[in-house]
Amino acid sequence: MVTISQISAVTSAQLDYLTQSLTVLEIAFIQRLRHSFAALNQVSPPQEIPLFPPCTRDDSYSQFICDHNLDLDSQLLLLLALVPWFQPNFFDRLIQNALPEAGEYPELGGIRGRQHRGFLPTGDTALFLLAGDDLQTRLHWQAQLWGDHPLVQQGIIALEEAPEGEPPMSGRLVIDSEYAERFLTGKVRPPRMSFRFPAQRLETAMNWDDLVLPALTLAQIKELENWVRHEHVLMNQWNMRKKLRPGCRALFYGPPGTGKTLTATLLGKATGREVYKVDLSMVISKYIGETEKNLAALFDKAEHKDWILFFDEADSLFGKRTQVRDSHDRYANQEVSFLLQRVETFDGLVILASNLASNVDEAFSRRFEQIIHFPMPRQGERRLIWQKGLPDTVTLEPAVDLGHLASRYELSGAMIMNVIRFVCLQAISQGENVLRQAAFVEGIRREYAKENRME
Repeated sequence: MVTISQISAVTSAQLDYLTQSLTVLEIAFIQRLRHSFAALNQVSPPQEIPLFPPCTRDDSYSQFICDHNLDLDSQLLLLLALVPWFQPNFFDRLIQNALPEAGEYPELGGIRGRQHRGFLPTGDTALFLLAGDDLQTRLHWQAQLWGDHPLVQQGIIALEEAPEGEPPMSGRLVIDSEYAERFLTGKVRPPRMSFRFPAQRLETAMNWDDLVLPALTLAQIKELENWVRHEHVLMNQWNMRKKLRPGCRALFYGPPGTGKTLTATLLGKATGREVYKVDLSMVISKYIGETEKNLAALFDKAEHKDWILFFDEADSLFGKRTQVRDSHDRYANQEVSFLLQRVETFDGLVILASNLASNVDEAFSRRFEQIIHFPMPRQGERRLIWQKGLPDTVTLEPAVDLGHLASRYELSGAMIMNVIRFVCLQAISQGENVLRQAAFVEGIRREYAKENRME
């Protein structure tokens, strides 16, 4: 639900446009109520439904209406899903005024939430408003809500799945929370990590110049960046949509700390796309069928957003399928198959990260457009990481030789940065800005100890 402080920040132009649009929805809903329940109402002349106000592009909602060229019915449908976000009593007020006698009115649809006490519209509510009892028009709008309407295809509104055994149109009509926030406040908060959205947004202050990788790896990453930048031209302007699968799938493999996560984050930063790291521990469930539900919710949320999905340590779910020995193995393999299907049809970039390429199921490997190796940095690359990682405001003790450190100690980029963090904190705690050789040696020893390695 949008907060009062957010609503107060809405511009007067946006309030005016929303108010005028609500008036149209209110009149349309009242007219449908009077027509459908004429026997319960005093006869009154029909009121002409006014047109929606012309979009002005002065606010995000008006601009959306302009950009999508929505007709009257489509605007009514969109408002139907949006209204509960800011006027919880909207439908109850209209229904009680038009139908003062208490009773069941199944034509209206609608449900009550567990916490939201107002009338929440369902698919049946949309059919009532847009079609009344005209069977042909109702069937048309059923098809629209099942996926034919552009607002549904783009994930802006959706019809929630109805309880098992109940008609599909009894599912709740919902609007994507990001669009609701954008329409009502002009801003969008990144989705918060939760079991319903088991992913965290990745951001960095670093740039491509800070990334140290072999030339071959960088060249392959550039190819991936080209896809992110130009896939809309390739698929739409060059008319390749019917010849190529949607989206792109890439495998990053190599030892921990070699730059896989940073590369995914920089890809998003360079191309203006949000990157979300999926927490597989929150996705995988011991309960049969729950893993598929968690994955479906994640992909449904990410669809049509131009997001980059990054599955770190993907071996746990994308690993090799097991030979079926019992029901647990069978369901585990079903999870892999379901995930394979969603990755195949996702329209954005999906990156899987693994320590070893051989750990990933062959069925996945065949479907990657890019398989990129992130090796342990070589001596020259290690020296560059040492140089780039050190702060500009410090000096090195004469005994410190970065070239010697790079040649003697085989460390990943992440391990080198851990050593630099340790060395800098040691200097700060001593009240100086000189980095000591002894601190470097101790920091490296600690990194080796984490992996049970000897110097």
